[in-house]
Amino acid sequence: MNIHEYQAKILFRDYGIPVPDGIATNSSTNVSEITDKLSGASWVVKAQVHAGGRGKAGGVKLTSDSGELKTIVDSMIGTRLVTHQTDGTGLPVNQVLIELTYPIARELYLSLVVDRNSERMIFIASAAGGMDIETVAHETPDKIKTVIINPITGLQAYQCRNVAYALGLKGSQHKALQKIMFGMFNLFIEKDASQIEINPLIVTDNGELLALDAKINFDDNALALHPDIVSFKDPEQEDARENIAQQFGLNYITLDGTIGCMVNGAGLAMATMDLVKLKGGKPANFLDVGGGTNVEKVCEAFKLILSDTNVKAVLVNIFGGIVKCDVIAQGILEAIKQVHVTIPVVVRLEGTNVEEGRALLSNTGLNLYASEDLAHAAEQAVALAGGAA
Repeated sequence: MNIHEYQAKILFRDYGIPVPDGIATNSSTNVSEITDKLSGASWVVKAQVHAGGRGKAGGVKLTSDSGELKTIVDSMIGTRLVTHQTDGTGLPVNQVLIELTYPIARELYLSLVVDRNSERMIFIASAAGGMDIETVAHETPDKIKTVIINPITGLQAYQCRNVAYALGLKGSQHKALQKIMFGMFNLFIEKDASQIEINPLIVTDNGELLALDAKINFDDNALALHPDIVSFKDPEQEDARENIAQQFGLNYITLDGTIGCMVNGAGLAMATMDLVKLKGGKPANFLDVGGGTNVEKVCEAFKLILSDTNVKAVLVNIFGGIVKCDVIAQGILEAIKQVHVTIPVVVRLEGTNVEEGRALLSNTGLNLYASEDLAHAAEQAVALAGGAA
């Protein structure tokens, strides 16, 4: 789960990580009150969306004029921001964060993530802050400092000093960085985060360290333990179909193709999508209905698929194991009737009671095609959707 920058900074403050003075708002009507509280020479307005690249897309603006500040807020709220991390429609800007600006001497990068290779939490630091860390790692890998955290001992003070030396920090800045790193580490553990990123972590002209930006991702599987984090969820920043799918225990991801895919099992779903692509088609979604699927789930799955107007055909690929193929076939037929599916549906069944299941799907009078072979089923779906992309 992602949260907004202003929400991440609330958590940063709770864990002793210094952040700029700022206030989030969903209206320009209280801008004068905000500037009274944030007394300074200039301010920055940041659109609050779950995407990076806001600055280049016009989602971050500076001003030293309080009148212009209100105009900027008005120009952002209620719009959609398109960045390199969003699709063409962008994400809705329902709130902005107004912060005081600070004179910047240096920009650094600092993050804490789970590294799958070492199976450890690792800190990643770089003196090249403000840039995409992927670009820095590719073009100048010598500027990247990584520290692996032993889960038994946790973060150690000497590791913080090593990072401070690598970043060229001096004197009291070492202790300031140590406080930030321990704050990130404790937040990561206690709130079951999967990533915490500060880019940039700035050094002001008087030598102070401030987290100018804040990004936190949380482990969805642990959210039941953290109702305070769940309260930060903003459904409008997420795909509407994906939100509905979660309510019914479906794993759904929207894609940009024309062939809706309904499969049980994540691995089989990936293989099915690959095969559709191999046959010249484009999947419209990833959809795993799970091993214990039922009529209700199948109905909701069809509703999700059909809510995408780009879908021209549906490919159902089910392996009957825990649930027998004849039961699955009955569910598919019932779902098609309930949802009033009008586009062609290709069904490939395999597993327990497969013959009974295929018999149920034969001669139904519906726009339904039963296939015994997955490759043939994918070809059929591509053809029925209008041919190869």
